[in-house]
Amino acid sequence: MKKLDLIMNALFTPYRERVPDVEKIVSNMLSRGIISDEKEIENDHVAFRTMGVPNLGIASFEKIFLHYGYTKMDAYFFATKKLDAFWYAPPSPEYPRIFISELRLQDLSHKSQELIHHFTHKITADPVDAMDLDNASEVGTFFHRPLWNLPTLEQYETLAAESEYAAWVIYNRYYLNHYTISVHQLEQYNTLEKFNAFLEEIGIVLNTSGGKIKVSPDGLLRQSSSVAKMISAEFACGSSQEIPGSYVEFAERLPLPQHAHLETYQLTRKHRREGFEAGNADKIFESTFREQTQK
Repeated sequence: MKKLDLIMNALFTPYRERVPDVEKIVSNMLSRGIISDEKEIENDHVAFRTMGVPNLGIASFEKIFLHYGYTKMDAYFFATKKLDAFWYAPPSPEYPRIFISELRLQDLSHKSQELIHHFTHKITADPVDAMDLDNASEVGTFFHRPLWNLPTLEQYETLAAESEYAAWVIYNRYYLNHYTISVHQLEQYNTLEKFNAFLEEIGIVLNTSGGKIKVSPDGLLRQSSSVAKMISAEFACGSSQEIPGSYVEFAERLPLPQHAHLETYQLTRKHRREGFEAGNADKIFESTFREQTQK
């Protein structure tokens, strides 16, 4: 098995255990004949959340994937959510795109900045630089290795009051935020209208921020997502509370206008809408926000 495959497995295995919707969706896709084997599911992209502090953030985290042949692509800015992001194209089509976002710490209140620095100030060197990036096992472990202490419930709630994104990262750290099923690759249910209907039939709750289907201005990138499942979180103060964990996304990439004449079987990744859309992603972020998780 290739090293990049090992790294992806190290990411996906605990994510799948933590997000029961994954198993629920896949098992129902199999039982209904939507797929005959789980390997038929194409992972459009995976996403990570980081914080823009010294020695962390995108500048640190991206080194892992650049080392494995990913190419840094477009930048995105989310003013309301105080985030920056980039997406990364894979070295070959069998691998998912990567989407990495970063909290713009300088845009938060002084109180929130101080609280985050309380956790991260002891990280005086980039932890990725200390790794052997050719050691897939070491890299896989890194995604789940705590780089700072757990917050108390009060600290978590203080951050959540200003930025639910910041609260998610301070507790979940580099945990895989979501993976994405490429709906357009399915033989049946190959539109989000069809696939969302299937999801709701089996009891999957969808993110309704911006509508259940978020559509790019050109109409060629369409996205939906489940609402994050609540997980039992143990805080540093000894308290426990359910908080949002991770979720599943669903993407439909339509053919570019110059390739619209092609038959479905002729279409490959290069023929379809590439990249991401800030307007869509802005609403997808809210899959972990209380307005969605408390529905």
